[in-house]
Amino acid sequence: MKKLEDIGFLAARILMPVLFIVAGWGKITGYAGTQQYMEAMGVPGFLLPLTILLEFGGGLAILFGLLTRFTAIVTAIFTLITAFVFHSNFSVDGNSISFMKNLTIAGGYLLLFITGPGALSLDRLLNKKW
Repeated sequence: MKKLEDIGFLAARILMPVLFIVAGWGKITGYAGTQQYMEAMGVPGFLLPLTILLEFGGGLAILFGLLTRFTAIVTAIFTLITAFVFHSNFSVDGNSISFMKNLTIAGGYLLLFITGPGALSLDRLLNKKW
């Protein structure tokens, strides 16, 4: 049963960050447009590098199980903030579902923060708690 749990944690860590890795890469390759969109939503454009670091870098960290708990809690908070900043206008098509998806994603990352990365992770290999 322990082996199944280890594989389950690994599968979850592979699936959870896909959205963030892809979104982070999209922000890298579409930097100017993303910066303009952020600023149009009232978010300072100078925060874009931090967003890319969290989405792309944090996504890779979760994927490999490195700094998992820290990255998971930061990602959960980030996802909640983005739900309210970018998806709280429910009169815009798709925002209500995006808002609920962000809540769900934040819940998953909160659970990852609580449980940790599992045995098949760099954190476990390096014997790190955070």
